[in-house]
Amino acid sequence: MSATWYECKVKYRKLDETGKQKVVTEPYLVDALSYTEAEKRINEEMKAFISEEFKITNITMANYAEIHPFENADRWFKSKISLLAYDEESGKERKTNFYLLIQANDVKEAFDNTIIIMKNTMGDFTIPTISESAIADVFPYFSGEEGDAEKLEQFNNLKNANLENDQWKENKDAALIDALEV
Repeated sequence: MSATWYECKVKYRKLDETGKQKVVTEPYLVDALSYTEAEKRINEEMKAFISEEFKITNITMANYAEIHPFENADRWFKSKISLLAYDEESGKERKTNFYLLIQANDVKEAFDNTIIIMKNTMGDFTIPTISESAIADVFPYFSGEEGDAEKLEQFNNLKNANLENDQWKENKDAALIDALEV
């Protein structure tokens, strides 16, 4: 079963770089079955991070086919992928577009990470656009069944890994495949 992602905008007070409190609205992504569950989950997640009052201002269904965290990365990028297929009847090339949310530090790294994700794709594809996303954090759903705790830990370790881990660069492909196997 594929995940359904909901983008939840949360408004709250936070300290800026100068130490002043300001009101911000940040988007977060949660994996849920419905809008109601998305609201419940974002409330639970935000209570753990925000001690003051916060308000959920909007919930929309996100159009991401897959979410891919990477170690040593702190920002999220939206990669548009176009799968190319040849229609033998009409003799024309067809494109099917979908979006991936990729964690990276910059656009070049997001491109490289997208290539890593797509390297085992059987068909031809192009990457027409990669843009930085405003997504502040991603909260995947784990049911609590056996093995889910380990998957959650792997997801969070990849998402929040230290920038000091140089060994990651050498073992990037193997670590990603191991952590994302479901």
